[in-house]
Amino acid sequence: MQGISHITFIVRDLERMAVLLCQGLGARQVYDSGAHPHSVSPEKFFLLGGIWIAAMQGEPPSERSYQHVAFSVQESDLPDYVAKLSALGVEIRQPRGRIMGEGQSIYFYDFDNHLFELHTGTLEQRLAAYRAVDSGEVPAAAGSV
Repeated sequence: MQGISHITFIVRDLERMAVLLCQGLGARQVYDSGAHPHSVSPEKFFLLGGIWIAAMQGEPPSERSYQHVAFSVQESDLPDYVAKLSALGVEIRQPRGRIMGEGQSIYFYDFDNHLFELHTGTLEQRLAAYRAVDSGEVPAAAGSV
């Protein structure tokens, strides 16, 4: 295993997803199948933080869940992302409670019920925060937002 190759989202409107990814998150579109799809449906490819994101036209999930993809961002950039995403009309969720030290996040649904997270922490920070709570060094409610 070498890592993740790409992430694919099934969307109703490819153009609307392109606006969300490019204007909202800063992705760069690198491919548009147009009228000549080479896969199961029309698609667009994007690069976002070095990750290949594919958007394919189709019927997206009908229900929302907590299943999501999380992208790493700087904490100082969170307000800018909130402003950009709000301007595009996506639904930004209330943050979940946090343990001090595990990082901050914003969660939002795209127009097709996919949940995204923009997260400021690392796996190592989260595990350290959990260990601190489990050992009693930090109260469980400390730092919750």
